[in-house]
Amino acid sequence: MLKLKNKQLIPNFNTTIKKFFLKFCYFSMLTLFVACGAEPKNKTKVEPTVNTTHKTEGNVTTKKTIMFFGDSLTAGYGLDAIEDAFPNLIQQNIDSLSLNYTVINSGVSGETSSGGKNRIDWVLTNKVDVFVLELGANDGLRGVPLKETKQNLQAIIDVVRKKNPKTKIVLTGMQIPPNMGIDYTTEFKTIFPDLAKKNNIPLIPFLLKDVGGIPSLNQADGIHPTKEGHKILAKNVWEVLEAIL
Repeated sequence: MLKLKNKQLIPNFNTTIKKFFLKFCYFSMLTLFVACGAEPKNKTKVEPTVNTTHKTEGNVTTKKTIMFFGDSLTAGYGLDAIEDAFPNLIQQNIDSLSLNYTVINSGVSGETSSGGKNRIDWVLTNKVDVFVLELGANDGLRGVPLKETKQNLQAIIDVVRKKNPKTKIVLTGMQIPPNMGIDYTTEFKTIFPDLAKKNNIPLIPFLLKDVGGIPSLNQADGIHPTKEGHKILAKNVWEVLEAIL
């Protein structure tokens, strides 16, 4: 009798499972239908985070990117917060005008043109729409041969264009004190307009215009701008960048 009762229990158990499964399927389909049908007509679409300038379906555009690739000036060395560095101030200008750009600060303190050339490949992992090249100052302060600095900067420009020919490149001009002699200082200054002309790219004549050599706008080292100094740097950059955006 015990065995018989166990045999009778098996079909009853299977029947119960089947009923539960069918009810679960019906409930799932009902939930899916309600979820799809209940979406409000004016619901805002969430834009994808992929860095691209192309328009997606429904004319929803994604954020374009501006990369500032440089040294301690870009990185905001010595400031209390990186938000006070000029790239972030540029972002504030962009946001105030409702322009569709996101700024990427790729500044590394102490970076030389050689260091920039070595890291440019792995920095450009995503598509960049505007590339602002701010390197060379540390080369000049260290007395790096001018030919080497120029070749390194050209190599960086070449890599950016190889990655994406449509990327707009902007070069920031730099000047240095006459510590290395008048000939070196003068020739160093010409590197940037020469490269800009050769590559047909916009040039910010002198990033530190109205800041360099002014004690009140520089930190104790006399080299790195203060918070107020970075506001002027942002102005110098914006004078060229605004037209491009």
